[in-house]
Amino acid sequence: MNLIEAREEYIAALKKAQKRSADATPAVLDEILPTVDTESMVSVGLVEIPAQYIVGTKSAGRISAFTPDFLPLLSLESEFAHKWIELCAAHLNEGIRDPILCYEYLGNFYVQEGNKRVSVLRHFDAPRIPGNVIRVMPAPSEEPRIQAYYEFLDFYAGAGIYDIQYRQPGDYGKLLSFLGKTAGESWTEREQRTFRAYFQYFKDAFYACDHGHLDLLPEEALLLWLRVYDFQELGTMSADALKRSIVGLWEDMVSISQEEPVQMTTEPVEGKQGILSMLISGTPDHVQVAFIHQRDAATSGWTTAHEEGANYLQNALPGKVTVRSYFHADTPEQAEALLEQAVEDGAHIVFTTTPQLSRPTLKAAVNHPKVKFLNCSVAAPYSSVRTYYSRIFEGKFITGAIAGAMSDNNAIGYIASYPIFGVPASINAFALGAQLTNPRAKVELRWSCLPGDPIQEFRDMGIKVVSNRDVPTKDQLYLEFGNYGTFTFQNDGTLCHLGSPCWMWGKFYYHVVQSVLNGTWDRGTENNKAVNYWWGMDSGVIDVSLSEELPEGLKALAKILRKGLRNGSIDPFHRRLVDQSGNLISDGRHPLTPEQLLHMDWLCQNVRGSIPTFEELLPFSHATVRELGIYRDSIPMEKEGSL
Repeated sequence: MNLIEAREEYIAALKKAQKRSADATPAVLDEILPTVDTESMVSVGLVEIPAQYIVGTKSAGRISAFTPDFLPLLSLESEFAHKWIELCAAHLNEGIRDPILCYEYLGNFYVQEGNKRVSVLRHFDAPRIPGNVIRVMPAPSEEPRIQAYYEFLDFYAGAGIYDIQYRQPGDYGKLLSFLGKTAGESWTEREQRTFRAYFQYFKDAFYACDHGHLDLLPEEALLLWLRVYDFQELGTMSADALKRSIVGLWEDMVSISQEEPVQMTTEPVEGKQGILSMLISGTPDHVQVAFIHQRDAATSGWTTAHEEGANYLQNALPGKVTVRSYFHADTPEQAEALLEQAVEDGAHIVFTTTPQLSRPTLKAAVNHPKVKFLNCSVAAPYSSVRTYYSRIFEGKFITGAIAGAMSDNNAIGYIASYPIFGVPASINAFALGAQLTNPRAKVELRWSCLPGDPIQEFRDMGIKVVSNRDVPTKDQLYLEFGNYGTFTFQNDGTLCHLGSPCWMWGKFYYHVVQSVLNGTWDRGTENNKAVNYWWGMDSGVIDVSLSEELPEGLKALAKILRKGLRNGSIDPFHRRLVDQSGNLISDGRHPLTPEQLLHMDWLCQNVRGSIPTFEELLPFSHATVRELGIYRDSIPMEKEGSL
């Protein structure tokens, strides 16, 4: 290669550079970090640096010579251009072999020596550039990007690659689980090459689809893709098939790229669609509705409750709906098969009734975009699947008031289910209700997902009023079972049942299906946001089942509270709120938002106990807590897949 041909390459690079913004220059690390403590610097050694992450220079001396992606800007007659041309000729004849010297900060690289080498190599689209790297450690912080970077360090210790740069904590753990790896586990050279090749293949397809330039990194999009597909499929999918799979998930990618990806809907949308718009949209006059359950009604009270809801739906909309139920979606494979069967059977709307079915539901929704899918869970950021649950804390406020009045020693036991979204709100609402009728009431908190026997422990402590798990339906028979509802221990050891919140799923299913029939399914929803239905007593989807044994005065109080919750005149949390550590949560001037209620992770001052960590939980609770846990982003996923 002679200098004349290298000169032509410089002219071509210069023309590309001149099309860039005239004001843009490479970033300067000395301006980002004016002072750097030498103790924060760590020598990483020789690294194959992904070229795209070389974003600037250590100092400002040479930035006027380059665009942000290191294309040359100086004239062909400049000394800089002559040196660039000589280096280019050497590269095309023998290849550039000397590594650059650079600093790395938060996954980006800033060149100290070798700017022109970077410029030449990037002109020829080199995917990686060898460099001796000095890492500048950021000060520890609660800022998500900093936390994610410290997780990257553990990832890099095993994987040895810089190609992945997540911005949110927990994402490296998710990726490793999809790859069948753990943090710190060493990768072989073959695994490194395989991952880089597959990820580059995915990244190229992602950018080919990203015409709107989402605020979403390819590695973030990959995490969503891996919830539906196996990593190894990147080795077998054609380019067109891969692009189609990404397009199928595109609305979900748009959703997760937003700062607030989930729109919470707290009540049904009222009204009817106009006749003209109904004709245009083709609103159906009959729909087929499928319910996919884990277990069956004979073995699960939860399934029984949803089946009662399905029956209510059928009876409430005669001639307009056909309902079919599918049972024993107990494994991912069984769930996927039943979802496919429901679609094949003609379902227009599919409800999956447990959080553990969320992932198979997402896969089915991507494969069948014309079918409406809903999963009984909360806060999932995927717009393909709507989620639904109920504000059970409203019922807990009423049973808390009953418990406070019935406690003759100011001590009340409370057995919580799992540390998942909405449960702390239920605990706190119960405690506030108890405080309403007994200002001295203290709530002793225990968890059914931890080792031990809370009922016996409460007996030993002399606690006579206990709140256990809620009844799944309004059937009074559930209150006769010792492991449901709020009850008192009698002196002879028997139980006196008081009441319990209960779900009225039929009302929910009626409103949702009716919105499809009358054309208001999308009314009030924000474009490209995931929809989470979180309805309460004002919608009729939550009630309180009261025992016949409840004293008449308390029964009257319970009905007053229920009426107030239904018409909105009572809000358990619209008051001054202080947590266990004495921190002021709210001064009472404004109500808590639905998001604050759902994501509550603190306990009221009159609650004795704590929220358990994932490591403390019994294994049977892991699947639910991984899906819905209030700290789910920090919970390790189970290993799956392989490199």
